[in-house]
Amino acid sequence: MALPDAITHQDKLLTVNTNLGKFLEGLLHPGIKAYPLFLDAHNGTWVLRVKFAPGITLPLHFHTGTVHIYTMSGSWYYTEYPDQVQRAGDYLYEPGGSVHQFNTPASNTEDTDTFMVVTGSNINFADDGTYLGMMDAGMIKMWTDQAIKDQGCDHIKYISAPVPTYTG
Repeated sequence: MALPDAITHQDKLLTVNTNLGKFLEGLLHPGIKAYPLFLDAHNGTWVLRVKFAPGITLPLHFHTGTVHIYTMSGSWYYTEYPDQVQRAGDYLYEPGGSVHQFNTPASNTEDTDTFMVVTGSNINFADDGTYLGMMDAGMIKMWTDQAIKDQGCDHIKYISAPVPTYTG
């Protein structure tokens, strides 16, 4: 069988192991630990492993793009859907245009550990509807690069695009 004409040559696989060191703390919100996996500011894609402490409530937010979130441990729910708690093993897909507020129950005995793939931006609002700001892959990349320096996390390497390379 002949190989296709267009082949992307790789000297090595681009892989990230989130078990090799500590996570970045307070990156997205107090009580959150994040490990960046893939950040593409040009195409608006961010892939993160995120751990949420018990009792976290994030601002109400509007997603301009899609979200895929897989829960590895712990539990969480949206304020708008309190009876649909997401637990270990649950995968949730959110279409663009979703609006909700993320919570982890204060009764959780451990961090809620998630893996997420997000496209587009989060537009964040206060409880009274006041605009708080926007979060996207470019902003997360900027925060990540600064946090790696500030927190002495030189071990953290993540994949950055459009030309896939290690950063950090």
